[in-house]
Amino acid sequence: MNKENLRKERFNRILEAASLKKPDRVPVVLEYAGFAANATGATLSRFFTDPLYSLEKSIETWKLVAEVAEADAIHYPYIMAYGLAMQWMSKVRVPGVDLPEGVPYQVAEAELMTVGDYDTILESDWPEFYMNFMGERVFNDVPEELRPWNQPLFDALAPWHEMGVPVCNGGVCGTPFELLCGGRSLSCFISDLFTIPGKVEAVMDHIMPTMGPMALPNVKEEEVPFRWVGGWRTASNMLSPRLWDRFFWPYYKQLVNKVVEAGHIALLHLDADWTRDLERFRELPAGKCIMALDGETDIYKAREILDGHMCIMGDVPATLLSMGTPEEVYTHSQKLIRDLGPEGFILQSGCDIPFDAKVENVQAMVRAAVG
Repeated sequence: MNKENLRKERFNRILEAASLKKPDRVPVVLEYAGFAANATGATLSRFFTDPLYSLEKSIETWKLVAEVAEADAIHYPYIMAYGLAMQWMSKVRVPGVDLPEGVPYQVAEAELMTVGDYDTILESDWPEFYMNFMGERVFNDVPEELRPWNQPLFDALAPWHEMGVPVCNGGVCGTPFELLCGGRSLSCFISDLFTIPGKVEAVMDHIMPTMGPMALPNVKEEEVPFRWVGGWRTASNMLSPRLWDRFFWPYYKQLVNKVVEAGHIALLHLDADWTRDLERFRELPAGKCIMALDGETDIYKAREILDGHMCIMGDVPATLLSMGTPEEVYTHSQKLIRDLGPEGFILQSGCDIPFDAKVENVQAMVRAAVG
């Protein structure tokens, strides 16, 4: 089979799972960042700041895992640590710049946004405020050449497609909560929800019309119909039902509906524990979303509640991939496939494959799906 036909076969397998059909077997997808650097002995400072180098090492890692068994897709084509700051409105510390070489990147949360900024936002154009904020308060201590908007544009999909590998993330979006919480810092923002709830809600409503999927450079929508809709600090174990219902869920529903109405599949990247509110996800369009879990949400409860409505992706734990044996990983992965498949299930690590995962454990996870 030629590589283009192989890519289409794998791609269709994932689409069938996403649309709750029964594929020929359960698909398996790899999601990794730092793992690629560690597995290939890459220079961390360069890996997290040089997109082309990150792409090269990510492909090298794919081939390393594929020596035993080849997965169906990669979640995203490469990683750039400073790009994450754009999603969180927070500073990111990077090895070789403000961290020692060999130390993975870290989010350096601080109160960069003030209470007074709420009024400024309401009186201004949000995209303009956002870009000024990022340049003046988030990237003010980052070398100009490393800032995301100064990176060269290149086709990140072509090298993967040439190997017959689909890419599952064609763009990213998140709710106003996640941005404002990152800019204000968690403690300050949660305090705002109690002391000035009306002002915060007005700001969210003001910026929401501009929120939507941010497509990755040179991604063709027909080749990557998935759009990543993130949830981090908005998980059920982070917010009371009252705060969750007012400040998160209405905005999240709007984002998911925007993605689906545009003809895409919403890939719900849900960090932390969402078990309490799983029933609410039945309000989202059926057969148009993938719920990607990270090991904290009860994946069996998710399947029970969302069976026939939403595809589930996960959920081999990070601890098992780092500290377990290949036999343990294989057994756990097979159990997930047996219990949660074959319809509407995609096997993957719980969030990213951890930095220190063993290559042979990742191989075992893939082997469990492909045989």
